Amino acid sequence: MKFEYTGRHMEVTPALRSHVEEHFNRLNHLFDGDNAKAHVIIEVEKGRHRSEIVVKWRREVLTANTKNSDMYQSLSQTIAKVEKQALKLKNKVIDKSHRAKKVGVIAPIEDEIQPAPREPRVINSNTYAVKPMTTDEAVLQLNDEENQFLVFRNAADECVSVIYKRKDGNFGLIAP
Repeated sequence: MKFEYTGRHMEVTPALRSHVEEHFNRLNHLFDGDNAKAHVIIEVEKGRHRSEIVVKWRREVLTANTKNSDMYQSLSQTIAKVEKQALKLKNKVIDKSHRAKKVGVIAPIEDEIQPAPREPRVINSNTYAVKPMTTDEAVLQLNDEENQFLVFRNAADECVSVIYKRKDGNFGLIAP
């Protein structure tokens, strides 16, 4: 970090310079590797010690000033204000770069990729002869089977009919 000092109505002593540079050495972790320039302005006016620091860092300008009865305290407070601004700016840059979503969040990685369901198709199952029987016999045979329906030839009128189990526990009869 490069320092530039300006003293108004007073001389900038080596002790003040070393005080400022010591404090900024503690802040090197914020300004690491970047060319930062600090302009320190100190002045005395009617017994009040005023310090102002302007730091040009990256594309930003950080400024802070403080008035106090002691010049060393004034400089320390001003440097603390600059540190707060630099920390806020650095966290803003870090948060901005971390805002991007990870690839795993956009498209979660799954152990098994399930294929898209196919359209339903007709599969021939067991063929069986349509026996002539009465409706009561069809109900008894339907209770013995796993299927929910039974196709039979009605013995009364010789037509093909379908009997099925309903959700309410009763049986439905489809007759032509």
